[in-house]
Amino acid sequence: MDDLCARRARSRRADLVAMTAIGIVSAATIVGRHVNGESSWLLVLDIAVGLAAVGLIPFLGARPVHGAVALGVLAALSPAATPPSNVGTLTIAHRRPLRIALFGTSAAVLGHFVQNLWRPIQGLDLLWFVVLDVAVHAALLGWGQWNQARQALLDSLRERALRAENEQGRRVAEARALERTKMAREMHDVLAHRLSLLATYAGALEYRPDSSPEKLAKAAGVIRGGVHQALDELREVIGVLRDGEIDELPSGRPQPTFADLSSLVTESRDAGTVIRYDQVVSAAESLPPATGRTAYRVVQEGLTNARKHAAGRPVTLKVQGEPGTGLQIVLTNPGGDGVPLTPGSGTGLVGLTERVQLAGGTLDHGQGGDGEFRLRASLPWPA
Repeated sequence: MDDLCARRARSRRADLVAMTAIGIVSAATIVGRHVNGESSWLLVLDIAVGLAAVGLIPFLGARPVHGAVALGVLAALSPAATPPSNVGTLTIAHRRPLRIALFGTSAAVLGHFVQNLWRPIQGLDLLWFVVLDVAVHAALLGWGQWNQARQALLDSLRERALRAENEQGRRVAEARALERTKMAREMHDVLAHRLSLLATYAGALEYRPDSSPEKLAKAAGVIRGGVHQALDELREVIGVLRDGEIDELPSGRPQPTFADLSSLVTESRDAGTVIRYDQVVSAAESLPPATGRTAYRVVQEGLTNARKHAAGRPVTLKVQGEPGTGLQIVLTNPGGDGVPLTPGSGTGLVGLTERVQLAGGTLDHGQGGDGEFRLRASLPWPA
């Protein structure tokens, strides 16, 4: 509200200044015409027309077409209306399209032509007056149209700059959100794997209390170490979700590679999972790092789901491939009894499918007619 009042006050001051300046010019015109001793009634007419023309100046902003035409009519009656009429021509040329501006300019040209017919300027031929009249109004029309085009260009550039800035901000926000989602999914895979291992060891302690003290102590040590790792990984997840501008994981741990598959399988075997692991991969060192990391996550998610939904049952893992033919991963395990070892979000395979698709591969999963659950992934491996 205060800003609107301030703009209105500035507009009123601008109108007052314009009226004062144009009034002075009109008064000078009247004085110049009556120095030669024109009739007194013409002086009265000039003063009245001059006052009326100056009084129309504030209305040009709201109704430039009507104001310009009215000033053209007043210009036909008295030269005192010539300065305000020129302002009206410039205003309509600046604020209206060329077709409408031509109409208002033609009214002003015609008004000055009529004025010169009955009140000619001494020493100036009618033909030359017409030439000057058209030239002056054409210049005013061109100036106004140029200002209009320049203002439109500036508005367009300003709008494009604002739109580009908003678009850049949106892209940055989307990139941050995508990175946060990607990192959160990465940590979900790690946490799910770690917690399922802890649940397996805890289950062994619960159902085998008669184990030797050495085995109990070893299992308790594994659980303690796993809890510490899980807490560190959970802290990283919280950091990722809390800070939208984080660029790397707080721990700085390297991403897993295809070479870490053996360690992953060994870790699961140590937790009590029976795994038949068959790997036939040629030139594994040429496998792209991104593909190897995706393969690791596929196996990790498959082993995690096997422990959660089919605890204590054997798992078969086959990994084969070579450059040019791609990398195939098939993980099978018997179906569970419907009671998972640990609760899950149900989105692990959904995120895994998206991860594989982003890597250019395909992922199929489901339970077959023989009751076995199969997880099959195919990843590209260029030659």
